[in-house]
Amino acid sequence: MTAVWRTGGRAVRGAACVVVLLSVCPAVRLSAQVPDTSHAPPPLVTTGALVVAADTAQRIRPMGAFLRSLLVPGWGQAATGRHVTGALFATWEGVAAMMALKAQSEMHYLKETQSPNVVAKRQEVQDWIVLWVFNHLFSGAEAFVSAHLQDFPRDLKLRAFPGGVGISVPVPRP
Repeated sequence: MTAVWRTGGRAVRGAACVVVLLSVCPAVRLSAQVPDTSHAPPPLVTTGALVVAADTAQRIRPMGAFLRSLLVPGWGQAATGRHVTGALFATWEGVAAMMALKAQSEMHYLKETQSPNVVAKRQEVQDWIVLWVFNHLFSGAEAFVSAHLQDFPRDLKLRAFPGGVGISVPVPRP
């Protein structure tokens, strides 16, 4: 039992050191945090009778988004402009990783004490590792699909009417 308390104390001291180091560093304003004062509309591109606003944002390729999210879950979503989705994938990545490490630590303790619950704890470790790997693969697949749908109009609405289904697509006025 004393070995567990010593390891826990070391982890608490390490976390306290990280908090102190992060609080000592001055706040840095990134260029993306500076408010944009230019409120000029994007340039208009005419295609026959339809006028479309040209998007000035850099488009990411679907395979690039997939590889980014496969490497770091949430990165591909952030690159395609889906920041909340990216944050959710990154958060779940942290939860799954920490729970896998916690269950692994508990399994080692149960092995040392020769507890009969080692088999159940080993299954828990494997379950968390599977969820961790699934998060990587699902994050990559979601980033791949969202990169394909970047040009899809965000204001597209599907409505049910008494006589059927209607779709509304807003078209900007010249």
